[in-house]
Amino acid sequence: MDVTTTSPKADAGHPGPSPQEMRRAMGTFASGVTIVTGLDDGEPVGFACQSFASVSLEPPLVLFCADHRGRTWPRIRESGRFTVSVLAERQDEVCARFGSGTGRKFDGLTWHESPWGTPVIDGVLLRVHCAVHQVHVAGDHDVVIGRVLAIDVPDDDDRPMIFFRGRFGIGTDEPVPAPQLWGWGDHWG
Repeated sequence: MDVTTTSPKADAGHPGPSPQEMRRAMGTFASGVTIVTGLDDGEPVGFACQSFASVSLEPPLVLFCADHRGRTWPRIRESGRFTVSVLAERQDEVCARFGSGTGRKFDGLTWHESPWGTPVIDGVLLRVHCAVHQVHVAGDHDVVIGRVLAIDVPDDDDRPMIFFRGRFGIGTDEPVPAPQLWGWGDHWG
């Protein structure tokens, strides 16, 4: 395994940005919004996640990052399977419920179980069904590599939900402010 790190000597005297500076800077990178779901002893669990990406086509791999302090990721990790759902622009209510640290996320939500034993949320742009392949500790997060078992691309022409500079949306329409309860301070995952 090739691992690249900087030498301690190269970092001496450079503490790096504060969490607030990091948040502000990384907020200028527009991202989609996903919901990562799994089942824990038959109970559906999930959380909102911005850090999702394709890793490899052969074999098919994706990744997401989850906070170590989160309550949901350990429950999904234990099951070994998860589904990543890419949200459509109109799914702000779904985003708010899964981005919150309170409440039961699936109460009143239409969903069903996939053939891979994961919750499937209706009305999304894309579903990626995965098995946990590798987990790498990186600072205060886990980088989770998922082996893709199947993908569902519903026939839908909706626009994606975009998160940019602490707001949902970008472009000619007025962006919608993110709820105060939704953000890095919620320890997604």
